[in-house]
Amino acid sequence: MRKVADCREFPSEINCTLTIAGTEDEVVAAAAMHAVAAHKHDDTPELREQIRGMLKDEVAVG
Repeated sequence: MRKVADCREFPSEINCTLTIAGTEDEVVAAAAMHAVAAHKHDDTPELREQIRGMLKDEVAVG
């Protein structure tokens, strides 16, 4: 099952609306890169675990 990380679910100073979907490992990697580039976080194992814990299952449309 695909996983989703949605920045809209978390408050940010930039009011980010990015949503990332894919396999769990793909989403964690992409979300970590996004967190560093857009939100100025450090890419640490703790950040990646926090991201992993926030993932939701993708809801199929149709």
